[in-house]
Amino acid sequence: MTVRDEVSIAGVRWPVYKLLALAIGVMVLVTVAVATGSAAPSVLAAAAAGTLVWLGLGAFHTSDR
Repeated sequence: MTVRDEVSIAGVRWPVYKLLALAIGVMVLVTVAVATGSAAPSVLAAAAAGTLVWLGLGAFHTSDR
């Protein structure tokens, strides 16, 4: 059984953890925007969440290269 840890998007290989970080950032953006009705806290919270997930999961990502 093989596990794919990369996805090809437009010919560019993306690690799955980066796509997960982007998806979580978008979910946080929408959630905070609905809760506060303001763009500034939404963008800041989404950027913080995405960055933490990206760096956190990236630290545990192993590359076979």
